[in-house]
Amino acid sequence: MLNHERTWHDLAQPLDLLVIGGGVTGAAILWEATRRGLRAALVERGDFASGTSSRSSKLIHGGLRYLREGQLALVRESLREREALLACAPGLVEPLPFLMPVRRRERSLRATVALGLTLYDALARAHPRHRWLDARETAARLPDLDARDLLGAYLYYDATVDDARLVLRLIGAAHADGAVAANYVDAHPLRDARGHVIGARLSDRRGDRTLDVRARVTIAAAGVFTDALRAELGEGPALRPLRGSHLILPDWRLPLASAVAFAHPHDGRPVFAYPWQGRTLVGTTDLDHRPALDAEPAIAAEELAYLLAGVQARFPGAAIRAADVVATFAGVRPVIDRRRASPSHAARDYALWNAHGLIAIAGGKLTTFRPMALAALRAAAPHLPPIDLRARAPFDPPALPSDRRLPAAVRQRLAGRYGARAAAMVANASDGELQPIAGTTTYWLELRAAARDEAVHHLDDLLLRRTRIGLVLPDGALGELARIRALCTPELDWSATRWDDEIARYRRLHAAAYGVPSCPAI
Repeated sequence: MLNHERTWHDLAQPLDLLVIGGGVTGAAILWEATRRGLRAALVERGDFASGTSSRSSKLIHGGLRYLREGQLALVRESLREREALLACAPGLVEPLPFLMPVRRRERSLRATVALGLTLYDALARAHPRHRWLDARETAARLPDLDARDLLGAYLYYDATVDDARLVLRLIGAAHADGAVAANYVDAHPLRDARGHVIGARLSDRRGDRTLDVRARVTIAAAGVFTDALRAELGEGPALRPLRGSHLILPDWRLPLASAVAFAHPHDGRPVFAYPWQGRTLVGTTDLDHRPALDAEPAIAAEELAYLLAGVQARFPGAAIRAADVVATFAGVRPVIDRRRASPSHAARDYALWNAHGLIAIAGGKLTTFRPMALAALRAAAPHLPPIDLRARAPFDPPALPSDRRLPAAVRQRLAGRYGARAAAMVANASDGELQPIAGTTTYWLELRAAARDEAVHHLDDLLLRRTRIGLVLPDGALGELARIRALCTPELDWSATRWDDEIARYRRLHAAAYGVPSCPAI
């Protein structure tokens, strides 16, 4: 699918649109532009989705808590996007039931919550609707939940997604329609004699070479790095980087059939736990991120303690401890700086800027990636060939692979994550690759296909983003490395020395950014 050498050559061709940033917003801009006939390219300074777009809370949701803050338009837009994605990307975006327990001491809030959920359902124009469960039914669904003082719970619905695979699905669809996409490429705005941005100067981080790329329009969708690109044009900062950290637990330590949303006992912030990739995911924090943005973000010991305290208070029967945590991850959200004191009350809207011809977009949330992409294209439209900017379905649902060696649910999962490529992936797989990696929902054929087709440059590209086995298996999946190496070496063409270097690099990265920090109080 993505060959770096061929891509570098293709970047030299004149473009209608150049996108800087390979997260979900940049990938969506690339796809929406390409499907409308524009000559478009995307470059990303790291790996595709290596920033916030692989470290989100994995939720496609309206944002129930934003109703309390009066962000009605954001919630309506998000819910309509949720419904569109559920309809066209099954296997990638999946419905997720949520339980919101209510305590007897919170009885007065029940009517308020019911009203909020009624509005939530109405804005979504979707079924099923929310409903009330009594204490007995709630306890049956959540056996480890603290049942003392339990009045019951509201059951409502949102959705979950593999965020990194969403980005790769968008890029893959764009590439199949003729777009160019390159990872590990630095980009800096290129200006003409009048100071107007006419493209970007690219530096290939895989090799010592540069290239000046010219485009009618250049769009920066670089997440938290958007401020740095705008600063090159003399613009001031506009973003407030906020860190959200998460825990991944073995599902048997906190078994959940649905998501649970609850208020943290220390400060009342919303916290959730839900089943994801055969594990239980707990999140999230919301803190100003102080470390350098170039450094790999990681959970702090205080965040670990905070999330564990929330789980321990609400699920005392599970007796969760730091030693139970399989992995952690942290993402830095590019939130628009509205000068609000509390990070938790920062608005999740997005903003557009135009500085000397560079259009920049940042903010928003994972669910609103498509409206953001269309907003960026509308801003660029005066400088592009005529295009129809009416919204279309996010994807055309691909046909399921017909190979009956795999269950229908697995074929649906592969079609959702890989689109039209799924059928060929299954057809070309050996019998040994049509088995799941033990303890995961990932199949061996996915590793080989990613190594062959998806511009893998480092081992973490393969284990943390193309697949998520580095998050869900103990020790970052290093116990499976012998078979991974044998399977992927023919596709990656790495020497024995390169493999050793990559393994050492991955060990350091995983320990620093995805491991469990010392937390003596827990």
